[in-house]
Amino acid sequence: MADDVEKPGADDGQYRRAVLYVVCVVGVAALVFAAVNVWAANRGACADAQTHLCDTLSESAIVIGPSAVVLLGGIGAFIQTYQRWRAGNSWRTWQGAGWFLFILMTAYLAIGAATITA
Repeated sequence: MADDVEKPGADDGQYRRAVLYVVCVVGVAALVFAAVNVWAANRGACADAQTHLCDTLSESAIVIGPSAVVLLGGIGAFIQTYQRWRAGNSWRTWQGAGWFLFILMTAYLAIGAATITA
């Protein structure tokens, strides 16, 4: 097996695929956020409240729903990284996509947790 450092950085179109993958994962997470937000606003338990984050269930759903989508997207990117590495192809772009999604998930969880506790 060749040393990874010595391999040429030939991308073979993987950068575009990885960027499209990340954009799609973030888009699905935004749709999940919107759906959970609408659900939380229209719940009977929150009818008298001035905010749709009126109980623990609403707060948890708004924080955990999109985070789970981004987590699964990051895992998918790392699976793609492993598959490309095993095939001897360019894998670094997919690893970057996975780490970007994991960092995005961590930032969203941190901001969401700070909002809930405030």
